[in-house]
Amino acid sequence: MKIQDLHSAFLANPSISTDTRKIKTNDIFFALKGENFNGNLYAQKALDSGASLVIIDEEEYILNDRTILVKDVLTALQELANFHRNYCSAKIISLTGSNGKTTTKELINAVISKTYKTVATKGNLNNHIGVPLTLLTIQPDTEIAIVEMGANHLKEIEFLCKIAEPDFGYITNFGKAHLEGFGGIEGVKKGKSELYDYLILNNKSIFLNADDPIQLEKLGTYTKKYGFSSENSKYYNIKLVEAQPFVTIKVEDTIIKSNLIGAYNFTNCCAAIIIAKYFNVDLSEVKNAIDKYTPNNNRSQILNTNGHYIILDAYNANPSSMTVALENFYTLNKDRKFLILGDMFELGNTAKEEHQNIADLTKKLNFEQVLLIGENFNRTKTTATKLKSFDNLKDYLKENQIQENSTILIKGSRGMALERVLDLI
Repeated sequence: MKIQDLHSAFLANPSISTDTRKIKTNDIFFALKGENFNGNLYAQKALDSGASLVIIDEEEYILNDRTILVKDVLTALQELANFHRNYCSAKIISLTGSNGKTTTKELINAVISKTYKTVATKGNLNNHIGVPLTLLTIQPDTEIAIVEMGANHLKEIEFLCKIAEPDFGYITNFGKAHLEGFGGIEGVKKGKSELYDYLILNNKSIFLNADDPIQLEKLGTYTKKYGFSSENSKYYNIKLVEAQPFVTIKVEDTIIKSNLIGAYNFTNCCAAIIIAKYFNVDLSEVKNAIDKYTPNNNRSQILNTNGHYIILDAYNANPSSMTVALENFYTLNKDRKFLILGDMFELGNTAKEEHQNIADLTKKLNFEQVLLIGENFNRTKTTATKLKSFDNLKDYLKENQIQENSTILIKGSRGMALERVLDLI
């Protein structure tokens, strides 16, 4: 089947599924493969569950004229997404970066949707499968699509740009994330900058944090850039008023009080503001959107549990995000500060050094109590309490009650699933 014909079938039933457990009537099922699964095996189940078409890439699973054989299912999904992206008139804003992508994406969507018909990446579906699925949610009347792009190795952002063909782009930052795949911090800078490279090559517009010297250097004299800054008068001026604990911002004569903790969320708000300004969204609408935005999904959530003030930031962690989280936690005007930190993953041969750096930082900042959980933290040299696994943490908290009215930061990589701590406190 030609991509044009597949697209015509998609327009007739514009809903995609890659999981037979979640199929809705008339979905088109793409039988993707992975290391531990083969979607072709579920062709019959997909049809029985109500799929209008099933896209397969193994001839033996052809069942009837509703099973469509292609050379490679994933490639077909990506080509369909690119075809649909060009079929529709929506402008694409893509963003990547080491930290803050999802929060920034949600903030951009919150402010832009005040004036425009938008779609945005759901959750963090930001890879070679998630980006195509996001593009395929674009409707004929969609005006702007906000597409998050994640990467853990070189050339990945470049590939995603070829699928999404963004009109605009923003990079949140360049931090110590996925160091194993990128081969170090210089690889991170090069990999994330593939979004810049695509936009510059195609003479597209770039949004930037003009207070980030890395971004300024990489963009050089490129003219189609629109930035924000706390100090540089050449760019749109936005000021951080405070972050105790929530970020408060001054832009023009307007004060915006967010529900986001930590000064590190200031630039995420700024990105949404500069993009809203570019698209002529009224500042009062921007204020309203940011004022009302509340983080969820274990990302910088504020919780009050059994008298404790808890910052739950357990969605992910890397050395950069862990450092700024600890530094921000240190500045909070709160008593009895308690840390529960989990291992940071995908650091390769830098894991030992980076975990030691974080352990040293907790000592330098002199927090009242520190629990370090995971095999990497267990190998550090520190006076903090080290626990090799979550089960060890569970046993520890059964025997050692947390002091009443404590302020607790919970942070670790996704694989640590430290949100489970809430059940123990």
